[in-house]
Amino acid sequence: MAEPTAASGDFVPSYPAAQIAAAWRRERPGTPTESIEIVTPLWWLAKLFANDRNRVLREAGIDAATLDLLSVIRRSGPPYTLSTREIAELTLVTAGAISQRVARAEREGLVRRSPGTTGRRTVLVSLTPDGHALIERSVDAVLGREATLVSDLSADERDALITLLEKLMTDVRRRTSHTED
Repeated sequence: MAEPTAASGDFVPSYPAAQIAAAWRRERPGTPTESIEIVTPLWWLAKLFANDRNRVLREAGIDAATLDLLSVIRRSGPPYTLSTREIAELTLVTAGAISQRVARAEREGLVRRSPGTTGRRTVLVSLTPDGHALIERSVDAVLGREATLVSDLSADERDALITLLEKLMTDVRRRTSHTED
């Protein structure tokens, strides 16, 4: 949204990203500024959401990496067991990082490792009762808070935003994915 200035009658953007775009258009006519009012608020929102999530996680006694690990196992359904390969695929984290996360969570008594049945290198990771209890508390805290943060959007606005974000994510992934030679 833009509002007219008192002095000139020109429209001045009412939020900083629009002001940034307008300044670039003024200072460098022809500079592509179409993305600024989309990408800049997304970056700012990502930072706000991340900071708020980290605060909620600290209060819940869990870090983001552990939440990610326990969540993916919990979402898998009973018996709440996945292979380390499945965890890596579902979390988009490297196998090495998964090994570190699993080792730390195992030391904390949140997961249990066991050999798999499909091959000698397969490792299964299961939630322990303590891990299950922690993820139940944590996911309620995190998702409850995030639901509050988006609660001013109507159901129709949420649906429209979901559709647009999915479209943007698909297109950006397509445009940024490239194989190294």
